[in-house]
Amino acid sequence: MNDALSAASKSARPAFPWPGQLAPGALPPGWRIYAVGDIHGCADRLATLHAMIAEDAAARPVSRVTLVHLGDYVDRGPDSAAVLRRLLDPEPLLGPAFAEVEVVNLLGNHEVMMLDACDPDAHPGALPFWLENGGAATLASYGADPDGPDACAAVPPEDLDLLRHCPLQYAAGDYLFVHAGVRPGIPTERQDPFDLVWIREPFLSFDGDLPQVVVHGHTPAEVPVVRPHRIGVDTGACFGGTLSCVVLEGQRLRFLSA
Repeated sequence: MNDALSAASKSARPAFPWPGQLAPGALPPGWRIYAVGDIHGCADRLATLHAMIAEDAAARPVSRVTLVHLGDYVDRGPDSAAVLRRLLDPEPLLGPAFAEVEVVNLLGNHEVMMLDACDPDAHPGALPFWLENGGAATLASYGADPDGPDACAAVPPEDLDLLRHCPLQYAAGDYLFVHAGVRPGIPTERQDPFDLVWIREPFLSFDGDLPQVVVHGHTPAEVPVVRPHRIGVDTGACFGGTLSCVVLEGQRLRFLSA
């Protein structure tokens, strides 16, 4: 955890400097996308943010609304099980009035670790690796003893099935939504799935052009990061920061946080 984010965890929610600004990309008219950063078991914050999104969508009606969760639903935070239940809830996430909202749940590296660890044919090192990276908190949220002989048995099959069906990417307008980022210089269709969920460098420090503006989580920062080629939305909710959502519409962007 870097010093800046540690300091942010001791303060009130940051005042984002972007109540609304020109975005580095654009969406077709009438389409609004809400993209939520890394949740990491912060179920209460997710519920609050979903309520804020529903209120925002009701106050500013458009013809098409898409809600994108950028991955890392589990691990580290207090209630990963509740986060996955919320994503599985048959009721619309934004309430009955928004039954037609498209919801996209992308795959994050922590979902990959969880699926690997809970695979009956998993490599012997998969479970310890997951536990060392926040998986113990996830198993505890299911009431399981992480040190038990068959701890993963406590995870409902439908939760694992949800994660197995999470896509790696979602494209809309000028934007590409992925969990971690992309490898510069590689066409979108040839990106390595490992990079899409794990990459940091050379993506984060890249200052050239990419085919699409990448909207991502994975790397926490005190406030959202906006660059000409990327928008980072992980603001360290499980470390005491906020849970953030970028709102993209037309050629503008703004942020919601809980």
